[in-house]
Amino acid sequence: MTQLNPSRNMILIVFMLGTFVVGMTEYVVTGLLTQFASDLDVSVSTTGLLLSVYAISVAICGPILRIVTLKYPPKPLLVGLMGVFVISNIIAATAPTFEILLLSRLLSATMHAPFFGLCMAIAVNISAPYKRTGAIAAVQGGLTISIMLGVPFGSFLGGMLDWRLVFWFMALLGLVTLIGLTIVTPTEKLVKAPHLKQELKMFKNRNVIMMILVIVFGFSGVFTAYTFTEPILREFANFGVAGVTGAMFFFGLGAVIGNFASGKISENRLTEYLMGSLGFLAIVLILFTHVISFSLLAFVFSFLFGAGTFGTTPLLNAKIILAAKEAPLLSGTIAASIFNLANFIGAAFGSLLLDHGFSFVAITTIAGCMIAFGLALTVLTHFIEDKSVYQMVEQESS
Repeated sequence: MTQLNPSRNMILIVFMLGTFVVGMTEYVVTGLLTQFASDLDVSVSTTGLLLSVYAISVAICGPILRIVTLKYPPKPLLVGLMGVFVISNIIAATAPTFEILLLSRLLSATMHAPFFGLCMAIAVNISAPYKRTGAIAAVQGGLTISIMLGVPFGSFLGGMLDWRLVFWFMALLGLVTLIGLTIVTPTEKLVKAPHLKQELKMFKNRNVIMMILVIVFGFSGVFTAYTFTEPILREFANFGVAGVTGAMFFFGLGAVIGNFASGKISENRLTEYLMGSLGFLAIVLILFTHVISFSLLAFVFSFLFGAGTFGTTPLLNAKIILAAKEAPLLSGTIAASIFNLANFIGAAFGSLLLDHGFSFVAITTIAGCMIAFGLALTVLTHFIEDKSVYQMVEQESS
């Protein structure tokens, strides 16, 4: 019997399908909160837990699950994680109460970070040195495409028919992904037994620590503003449903373009481009509420917001994963978890500001200043980081 030998591109496509459906699961609930509240007899504010609990669970449970499964080979672990995803969405689709729906979100959240981390790690391992940043961007690309297409489609499907169909749809896509993973994922055996103590040394790596600080205290500003994109567009651009949907599509389009553009950046220039992307993103956020009263600029700046946000994400992921030589098994999961921690912090901080009477203008300005602080940390990183971990990769490609 001839053994299937899938190409690198085929493997990356299956990984992208996986990150697409996992990303869709995380964000699609934003457009279904009203339906959840009506069908499950809870307040809309309570349904917001489906977002915040998911994000904080990814940040906390993801690394714990990855640590527990550190000694398992990548392929069966990836397949098992996608199995958990399928089961969690079936539970969500059949949930009789809000509590069961929330439990399904917790179950799905546990597999999120390990799944992203494993996909990114394998993508890096099967890529030539000069293609590693692009491989990380490709895996991340599934998430950005889900924001552009999956989330609006899920919101439309749930709004026009039934929110439960959205979860059945994601369970079906998850099953297709599971089959694909079984077929194309390389069968890799661990060359040597992993040592958790060695892997955790990544938290002593100054390159890694600085990027974690940039994400938590700087990049979290993205979520401070993004959480309120819909009401901001309604208030300042005077958009209705069609206008908001169009602007969010342009955000997603910018996200896809920014993501894949950043994947072409060579490893030894990651820090320089990161400084540029953070500076660009800070300016976009500070100007956002001041310019979107003009409808055309609302679409343009939504596009720029998406491009800046997801043009930055692969750079941060790459800098952590490529620098954490001591943690090849854990670094991708930690990176995904840190982003969700930033998601939770940014959204919670934005809600806190709103509850204390801050205007949307003030919130987007503060969000831009948070990004600017991340830029300042990146400038500091430029002077103190160990650049050899990126330069060696570049030399290998020449």
